[in-house]
Parts: sequence; C-alpha cells; structure tokens
Amino acid sequence: MFDKILIANRGEIALRVIRACREMGIKSVAVHSTADADAMHVRMADESVCIGPPSGTQSYLSIPAIISACEITGAQAIHPGYGFLSENANFVQIIEDHGLTFIGPSAAHIRIMGDKITAKETAKNLGIPVVPGSDGGVPDIAAAKKAAKDMGYPVIIKATAGGGGRGMKVAKDEKELVSAFSTARSEAKAAFGNDEVYMEKYLQKPRHIEVQVFGDGKGTGIHLAERDCSLQRRHQKVFEEAPGPCITPEERARIGKICADAIGKMGYSGAGTVEFLYEDGEFYFIEMNTRLQVEHPVTEAIFGVDLVREQIRVAEGLPMSFTQDDLEINGHAIEVRINAEKLPNFSPCPGKITQYHAPGGLGVRMDSALYDGYSIPPYYDSLIGKLIVHGRDRTEALARLNRALGELIIDGIDTTVPLFHALLQEQDIHTGDYGIHWLERWLEENTPG
Repeated sequence: MFDKILIANRGEIALRVIRACREMGIKSVAVHSTADADAMHVRMADESVCIGPPSGTQSYLSIPAIISACEITGAQAIHPGYGFLSENANFVQIIEDHGLTFIGPSAAHIRIMGDKITAKETAKNLGIPVVPGSDGGVPDIAAAKKAAKDMGYPVIIKATAGGGGRGMKVAKDEKELVSAFSTARSEAKAAFGNDEVYMEKYLQKPRHIEVQVFGDGKGTGIHLAERDCSLQRRHQKVFEEAPGPCITPEERARIGKICADAIGKMGYSGAGTVEFLYEDGEFYFIEMNTRLQVEHPVTEAIFGVDLVREQIRVAEGLPMSFTQDDLEINGHAIEVRINAEKLPNFSPCPGKITQYHAPGGLGVRMDSALYDGYSIPPYYDSLIGKLIVHGRDRTEALARLNRALGELIIDGIDTTVPLFHALLQEQDIHTGDYGIHWLERWLEENTPG
C-alpha cells in the first residue's frame, strides 16, 4: 500500500486525486508553480512543494523538478492527472528508473497509442473497427491525391503526433486537398516538431463516442460503457454525457466487449478511453487516451465507482474492485466544462474571483478549485470547473443541469456558463439530435457580426 502519492498536476484534477487519497488513508503531496502558491490543491494536500516559476515548461512539465519533489517528500508514486505529463512515455520511464510508481499504463502502451498511425494499426490488429484511411503516413501531395481517390472525398488530414485539433484539415475535393495538405503539415511541424500527416475518410454527420476501459495489467479488461462527447468547439469537448443517447444496448454491449477484450490482450494497466466516430450504427476508432479523461465523472455517476481509487489500486498491484458483471448503468449523467473565457470569441479571461457559490442538491457535483478571492493565473488552461449532474433519466438530468446552472455564481470574470444556458433552450439538445459539427454551426448562426 502506498503511504504517500505526489500529484503532478494542478487545479480541479489535483483536488480530485487528493480527495481519493484521503479516503484511502494515503498522504498526498501537491506540487505547484510560484503562480499557484495560493491554489486550492496546495491548501488541501498534506504537503506541498514549489517546483518552479509560472511557466508550465519550467514547473508542471519539468520532470527533474517533479522527481526531486518525490525525493524530498518521500512520495512512492506519482499520479499525473490529465494534460501536462500524463501521456509522456519518457516521464513514465524516468519515474520507474528512480524506483517510483507511475499511476497509469506502461511507457510502452503510452508510446503505442501516442502515435496516431501506430495506434490505428494496433487497434485494427486487436479487432477494433477503424475509419477507412491511408496506410500509414502520407509523404507528399501525389500520395495524398491517390489516397483521397481510393477512399473518396471528403477527407481529413491529421498530424501523426497531433492533438487538440492542431494539424487537422478537411478537404472536400482535390483543389482543397492541395492547400489543406500543405497547411496541415506546416501546423504539425510548428506544434509538434513533426510534419508527418495521415488521411482518413471524413464522415458527414458523426457523433463522438468514447468507451471507458480499465485493465488490471494482468490480462483482464473491462468497459464502463460509453460517453457521448459530440458537442465540441474547435475539436474541444464542452458537453459530455453517459450513456450515449443514441447508442442501443446491443451496440453498447458489442463495442464495449471489443474494447475490453482489446485492452485485456494488450495487458493494459489502469484507466483508458477508446474514442470513436459513430455514424449509422458503425463505430470507427480515432484514438486511445492512456489517462483519466476530463469527463470521467459522468461515468462515475452512472456506475457509482471511483475511477481514481481504481487507478491507485491497480498501480499497487491489487485487483480491480469490480468485475464486468458487477457493472450496471444507473440513470443518466451530464457534464459541462466551465472555462474562464469571454463570449462570444472564447478569449481567455483570467482574473480575481469576487464571489463563488457552487450549486448543490440531489445529483449535483461541482469539481472546481475556485474560492472567493482566488486569482486565476493567465498561464494555464482556461478550464476552471466541471458541473456534473445525475438523474434517473436524460430528461431529469437536463432539468437538473438547468437548475444547477441557475444556482452557480462565479463573479469577477467572464465564463462560458451563458453558453450552456443558451444551449438548454435548443430542441436539438433535448432530443439529442446532434453530431460533432452541430455546435460549430450553432455558434456561427448565433454569434453577432
């Protein structure tokens, strides 16, 4: 059993891990930059260590500083949260080389799934359905034209080492392909230092469906159903729910078993998410995230499990505390991501919180590191909170979300809360009739000017 765990992250996810540690009787260590000296995760942890100046590259992304913090405090394991170093295979290797435990999958699995082309080939070999696309990277425009002709337009060009929508372009015909291919490679080079791209068939009205999986590292894998994350802006999720409103029980069982069997065969350890585009009853693999997801609370809500606790158990070499047969969906859950951003342009809006009140009541959970008087620093991601609601069904969950948003008070800065008030007035949201392009179109139609 671990006596002490260091959390290599900040904000609400650091608090989330600290709470799980406290319930398990494990001491927690918070790391922080000088800009986060007064942050809530620093206040709540049993110990804290300053690891550098405000810049993320000199603090939360500094592997030597994090390892030193472990040595200073005697922490035996590191939980990475999400973002920062959570999917950095070199970080995992260094942790293990220092005799510490990484609470997550192996460096090898992170490397495999971190490269989009290798991940797709691995998924295909494991029996996971994939989107029709190029056979590996596309070296030049001639190869791109051939690949597009083979799979049919429209196509999407993606950076091999990509993420967050960077190095990703759509082409509806050969003329658009020429400029899109060049732009995608340039963006990929600038963002990731690697200009290799690949191509896939671009689906017309897909949904973004992701399957939560968990492995014990010894050949057993389970799934915890799916989440629908189709409401996105610039490839960034803003509204997630579980289970998916368009997925039938038969489809859920089929794709869930495929994913669970695959991670069992891999010998995967800990939490992971297999992401798909879904259209007309078919699932097409796009990537696997080898970490805890921002939206994990909706899965916790419908199954009544603590995924962070399970991560820690598996990292300790213990078995999972549940089996596939133990898992039964209970109701419906929705999460909205609340960012410190000024609408309608979604520009970052750091600043001092003059008043904060979290909503409460039955079926309401607010994951946030905010407090009255807290100053949100300008150096990090704009996510400041996640409002999660759970109801007996989707209708009740939506009503509960509407009520909880009305109770939420965040004064002193602009946030994206008004966006969710507006979305809840839309019939398509209540019927669940939307795909991954719906929100972008809605914003275009409802943004002044």
